Amino acid sequence: MSQRDNVYQRIPRHLVAVDCIIFSYDLVKKVLDLLLIKRDFEPAIGKWSLPGGFVREDEDMEDAARRILYNLTGLKDVFLEQSYTYGNVTRDTGARVISTSYFALIKHQEINDEVKGKHGAHWSAVSEIPDLIFDHNEMVARALNELRCQVRIKPVGFELLPETFTLVQFQDLYEAIYHRIMDKRNFRRKILAMNLLEKLNEKDKVNSKRGAFYYRFIPEKYSEFTRNGFYFDLDVN
Repeated sequence: MSQRDNVYQRIPRHLVAVDCIIFSYDLVKKVLDLLLIKRDFEPAIGKWSLPGGFVREDEDMEDAARRILYNLTGLKDVFLEQSYTYGNVTRDTGARVISTSYFALIKHQEINDEVKGKHGAHWSAVSEIPDLIFDHNEMVARALNELRCQVRIKPVGFELLPETFTLVQFQDLYEAIYHRIMDKRNFRRKILAMNLLEKLNEKDKVNSKRGAFYYRFIPEKYSEFTRNGFYFDLDVN
């Protein structure tokens, strides 16, 4: 046995976990939602928690997060990004657990409700999140701040909208993320000036008396523009 193997054997083992902060946008209620579950084992059994789990020996961290996300929503190809690693010695009262959080963006209409219901998952408006176990509220606060930073400089907000949407719905999304009202004229001027949206001939005549035109985001244009030095900037301050 090598000296290196001896060193590894002498070092205490810790548990490694991932926690998923799953955001979605409710077009009808106009709120940013977070997917929560009721914890079904001790410690803190029966309390609200972020979906999470332990990393298996044969998988990478992100693979573990995607596995948990798929088991809970039935979705595979979704926006997922690492947020932060939490390693406070006393953060989990059950054992020494180091957890890395990931935040995901999914569309409400794409989630498999049958799969979600099987795991007892529940949507909660971000503005009304209950007390969560351990440091999960801290995880959510950090991820929400990261989301607010990202939607200003990247077109990731479209991950939360259906393929076609109105400008009203797009602004409603940003207002839900930032939790404040924005100037309609200024907001529309900025997004349309970037030439990333295609205006369609269809209109939403359900939520608008005169009918609001539908748009769609063109990712190919965004990729082309960024290669030429384009900078997405939807500053809403």
